[in-house]
Amino acid sequence: MNLLHKIFKINPSQQETNIFAPISGTIHNIKKVPDEVFSKKIIGDGIAIEPSGNKIVAPVQGIIGTIFKTMHAFSIVTKNKIEIFVHFGIDTILLKGKGFQKIAQENQKVNVGDTIIKYDLDFLTKKAKSIITPIIISNVKHNKIIKKYEGQAIEGKTIIMKVTK
Repeated sequence: MNLLHKIFKINPSQQETNIFAPISGTIHNIKKVPDEVFSKKIIGDGIAIEPSGNKIVAPVQGIIGTIFKTMHAFSIVTKNKIEIFVHFGIDTILLKGKGFQKIAQENQKVNVGDTIIKYDLDFLTKKAKSIITPIIISNVKHNKIIKKYEGQAIEGKTIIMKVTK
């Protein structure tokens, strides 16, 4: 039994995982992201959200992996080893953390809806190349996205993808 199974007391045979919106806003096809790393699915598959809120929350129950020093992106791993990468905006790394406030810590166990990062949407809208936010399943080779949703999303409440092992 691995550490994630012990922490979450789960059955490793669980197959389907709901991925909730990490931010509020409008869901877009990943192909609309103005960065080929995301739009051509080089690092994985997923969706993107044009944000309307002020915080990024945990899209799943899991353990936070890396939170970038610039606070524009983080990874999280679910109890059944689905790796999710949330990247706020395009070229936001160039802002060196301005406009972001880290709330959670790396290796922290989180539940759906727990705040990871707060952000200043007005500032980022003015300073970033784009605020569209990719949410990527980075180990998609070992998982299958069975459904991608469209429309409006509310952080921590709206299911944006279903993934199966």
